[in-house]
Amino acid sequence: MSTVARPSFKEQMLAAREEAIIQSVNRLLAEKGFDAMTVDEVAAAVGIAKASLYKHFPSKEDLAAAAMVRVMRRAQDFLHTVAEDQPVIDKLKAVVRWMLQVQLAGEMPSLPSQNSSLRATLMSNRDYLDGLMDASDRLGAWIEAGQREGLINPGLPAVAVLYTLYARACDPVVEFLKAGGQHGDDEIVELIVSTCFDGLRAR
Repeated sequence: MSTVARPSFKEQMLAAREEAIIQSVNRLLAEKGFDAMTVDEVAAAVGIAKASLYKHFPSKEDLAAAAMVRVMRRAQDFLHTVAEDQPVIDKLKAVVRWMLQVQLAGEMPSLPSQNSSLRATLMSNRDYLDGLMDASDRLGAWIEAGQREGLINPGLPAVAVLYTLYARACDPVVEFLKAGGQHGDDEIVELIVSTCFDGLRAR
């Protein structure tokens, strides 16, 4: 019978350090975005020298890509917990609520700008692309089902609906409402879910 070798103490320490690095990058990306984040800030947050940081991740783009892959995997894990027998709209609302809650917790990396060097790195990262395709296929199937059932405007391209939902992951309304101090996190989530799915027209 074959047994899986346990990681050595050194391997465990390296893994723990990488986890701390990715968590720090994730927080800084959520707070400042990729362009404003610096490698020096990441190293200082983890408490290691910049040279040591580069032993784990050779560039700022690789650092950010690792954080984006981590969030994508979290999203995939969440999607697999959504019960398939729920109504389509309830499933989509659950996904938007999850994205908003992650953003409110300061754990949602800001999406890179169109001309960012990070975008090119992500587009060549197989783990990120596989996760993005998996999530998009699952959400796309729910959107198309909602359109067939007349629950989502069938005149809208499904991809436009998909991107509208993805945009909630970096919705600036979250920050504005949070800064206003008049609404708690749960209320902010429900306000944005309501405007996303019900619109602004009085019912």
